[in-house]
Amino acid sequence: MWKAFCDPVIPFYLTFIAVLLSGLAARDQVAIAHYSHAHGRRWAMLAVAMAVSVATAAFAGYAAKLIVPLMAPAARVFLCAMAVLFAGAESLVIAPRARNRDPNRSLGLYSLTLLAHQLTDAARFIVFGIAVAAQAPITAAAGGALGGIVLVAAAWAYPQIALDARARLARRLLGVAFILIGAYIAMRAVDWV
Repeated sequence: MWKAFCDPVIPFYLTFIAVLLSGLAARDQVAIAHYSHAHGRRWAMLAVAMAVSVATAAFAGYAAKLIVPLMAPAARVFLCAMAVLFAGAESLVIAPRARNRDPNRSLGLYSLTLLAHQLTDAARFIVFGIAVAAQAPITAAAGGALGGIVLVAAAWAYPQIALDARARLARRLLGVAFILIGAYIAMRAVDWV
């Protein structure tokens, strides 16, 4: 079963979908939505957000490429399970809200904030986990980058959706689903290699 997962096309789509689900109403999406809501839809802001999303997904893929040769197959699958569990825990616990004060207009500060959010968020850990488990860092990073671009573009174009309380509730429910999926993968890690 795991050999089918290692087909290069499957990690791309799986990572794309996982990033979309784990990135819903995440810190970076809420920051972009708040900025867009407060200062309007600036194209430079969207370009910066997309560039940061691509860079962080590429970093996760590169980190996976360094780790893959050091791990046994079962350990790679277990690491993927831990990444999914972490994503679930983060989605369940961290459901950010927009702040009352207006965000700074500086694109430099904005890009550093996005970079900090994305390097430590659930979506990039999932990119890393799938890339390691499937031994497909390039395709997983590409799927993660595309998912990240869709998320930031959606937050930029429709900030009210990311700032809605229902998006936070959906994020928490998805967090529970990720925890259950991660636990299942962890229990089956040895069987799947």
